[in-house]
Amino acid sequence: MQAVFLDKGTFSDGVDLPAPAGVTDYITYDDTSADISLIIERCQDADIIFTNKVQITADVIANLPKLKLIQLTATGMNNVDQEACKEHNVTLYNVAGYAVKSVPEHTFMLMLNAMRAGIYYHQKVADGTWRDNGNFCLLDVSLVDLEDKTLGIIGVGTIGKRVTEIARAFGMTVLWAEHQGRTPRNDDYTAFEEVLDQSDVISLHCPLNEQTKHLINQNTLAKMSKQPLLVNVARGGIVDSQALAVAVHNEQILGYATDVFEQEPITADDPLLSMSDHPRVIFSPHNAWGSKSAQETLWQILSKQVADFVTDYQ
Repeated sequence: MQAVFLDKGTFSDGVDLPAPAGVTDYITYDDTSADISLIIERCQDADIIFTNKVQITADVIANLPKLKLIQLTATGMNNVDQEACKEHNVTLYNVAGYAVKSVPEHTFMLMLNAMRAGIYYHQKVADGTWRDNGNFCLLDVSLVDLEDKTLGIIGVGTIGKRVTEIARAFGMTVLWAEHQGRTPRNDDYTAFEEVLDQSDVISLHCPLNEQTKHLINQNTLAKMSKQPLLVNVARGGIVDSQALAVAVHNEQILGYATDVFEQEPITADDPLLSMSDHPRVIFSPHNAWGSKSAQETLWQILSKQVADFVTDYQ
């Protein structure tokens, strides 16, 4: 079978991405634009498409009669028209469980940097501010400990549970948020609005769907009475960027640490950029998932899925 990888460049250069067993013709592109005609041209003879974030629309699927499998190199499936896959009998696979170390560790990198103003103080050392000040230390922005703080987790899957374990090691109290508008399913969960009210830090780990689109908005931000730090390693669209920027500027919340944005790469007019100099704001370019170990694990999972598909198809 022929497989075409449309955006191999989303992986690090040092990670080996060999063709899975059963793939006899393997074509890779570092990047593919959103041009539908280009996607169709590159995949015209493909039995299998590998893609991370390239949009595979209904028009693309309809114009690829040989296509049998779309294999995502990620967990999120928002970039593929799933109804069109069903209509044209195209199998759609994602990959899950590969970043259970990488994302939780990145979560705490963001959290700790924001709580202790890490980027801010790095810059004060690098630009000479500390030297010019003359004191043995700088403490103009307070350092906030995690111990004894309450962490609210929205999205309690594998990653949310691992974040829970790490948070408890730091001495934090952890609250698992029930879905908005629902009664807690058991004693492990706390009502959504109660989590907003009680948390010193809120960490997002839920999928982006109709229910979670702009879940963090002007109304929900107003219910965060303890002025928490907000951490987002889920999806950018879960947060209303304009409302969030206003909340940070107005000191309604402590800060924002995020790996994800509504448009990626981030656009020049994104409201979040207006607070990029804030000492408790830290951005990373959607790479929380991407430790070398996580990338290698992802490809191992993907390769087995594809090999099994080819075997079963034949």
